[in-house]
Amino acid sequence: MTTVLITGCSSGYGLETARHFLAKGWNVVATMRTPREELLPRSERLRMVPLDVTKSESIAAALAEIGPIDVLVNNAGLGLMGAFEATPMATVREVFETNVFGVMAMTQAVLPQFRARKSGVVVNVTSSATLAPMPLVAVYTASKMAIEGFTASLAFELEAFNLRVKLVEPGYCPNTRFTANGGARMEGLFPEPYAPFAQRIFASFGQPAAVTRESDVAEAVWHAANDASATLRFPAGPDAVALARSA
Repeated sequence: MTTVLITGCSSGYGLETARHFLAKGWNVVATMRTPREELLPRSERLRMVPLDVTKSESIAAALAEIGPIDVLVNNAGLGLMGAFEATPMATVREVFETNVFGVMAMTQAVLPQFRARKSGVVVNVTSSATLAPMPLVAVYTASKMAIEGFTASLAFELEAFNLRVKLVEPGYCPNTRFTANGGARMEGLFPEPYAPFAQRIFASFGQPAAVTRESDVAEAVWHAANDASATLRFPAGPDAVALARSA
């Protein structure tokens, strides 16, 4: 039976993706920094494992416990909104540690087993912000753009080993904890000179032309994991699909 490891399953896309793969009959390894068994239905095909993608020792311990997998879904990430001018470089580095280096570290850690078997899929979750510029998310977008470039290049690098690397690009989903997970790191990132502009942007979020559901992203990840073609990008949600078509 096929096994998928999904990072960042405590909420949002990761949690819904874990539910989706379970419903499809897969073995699911749902990881998060602090596992909470109540989040997912009990199943003999489910394992919940602690994992912090920013810590190499945590990655090594988790993979040693989990054993072989067939698909890695790099979903764990930090959201951040704010004026770049007001964003401390320490915060920039914090976002990149999870959104970029965490993805790279997880991918590098599973590649030896994939390459040895000449089988495996890596699905990296980015954002529709990579498809069209958005204000007040410069740092977040930069981190996701880095993964877009990383994934596109890696796909060529691993093709000779019969390994597939895919991108899922979610649109705007008001149900996720994007800003809530930003927490204290977003305090002070909207100084007075930027306040009127930020208020207009926040108002537009309240009246989106189309929104993405968490289930849209889970379905896109599912398709990406099972896709045997050369397709690299899988936009998720009607807004992301529209942006991809116009790009």
